Amino acid sequence: MTMQEIFGQWQETIIWSCLQGVMGEKYINYPKKDAAMVLLGDFAFYAGKPDEKLLRNKPKGCKSDFIIMIPQNDEWAELIEKCYENNAKKVTRYAFKKEPDIFDKCKLSQAVLRIPKEYSLKLLEEKEYILCNKEKWSVDLVSQFKKYETYKKLGIGVVALKDGELVSGASSYSRYKDGIEIEVYTREDHRRKGLAYACAAKLILECLDRGLYPSWDAQNKWSLALAEKLGYNYSHEYKAYEVTW
Repeated sequence: MTMQEIFGQWQETIIWSCLQGVMGEKYINYPKKDAAMVLLGDFAFYAGKPDEKLLRNKPKGCKSDFIIMIPQNDEWAELIEKCYENNAKKVTRYAFKKEPDIFDKCKLSQAVLRIPKEYSLKLLEEKEYILCNKEKWSVDLVSQFKKYETYKKLGIGVVALKDGELVSGASSYSRYKDGIEIEVYTREDHRRKGLAYACAAKLILECLDRGLYPSWDAQNKWSLALAEKLGYNYSHEYKAYEVTW
């Protein structure tokens, strides 16, 4: 089987990024070729016939001991629990329908204009890329693009600044041919001011102008609520595992 056949119609952009060869890594269990894994940043997706050797495979270039494993089905989930036991924490994540024509551009534009006057929004460029990498809270806005040149080519983002200081942002966690997967974060002392909403709204508008789809996947109920406020339609919840690798 090919990797495309193994993953089938799984609607996850990180899988598409890897299979399209845009970003990330992909692995298949030789010689059987009936199970596959894709890895991008903190996420690993598993599909096909559950394979313990593949599940225990930590690529040599992966320096982090933390990974979010997403199983294709209950059989993969059971194998994750068996292999990693107490090192695997089961969590619920939330997926959204991928509908390019649902966004209300007028509403999104109003969200951009309504940020408090002491803040300003701008596209994420080289100066902001450097600022993102300086703080732990903001590093994931650009962490999958090791150089600014790569981010400039593949990434797109919007940040909120106050007195020249980075305080919130929405950016491409990853990129596939036709769009991005969005990462949004606000520094703790600047939350509840509508900054994440404004940054995400402007990013969605920028993506639409460039013919890119701004995909959203929610880690928690807060992210779920923000996505629906932006115009996304909820699809389903799914299980994932936060694993100490």
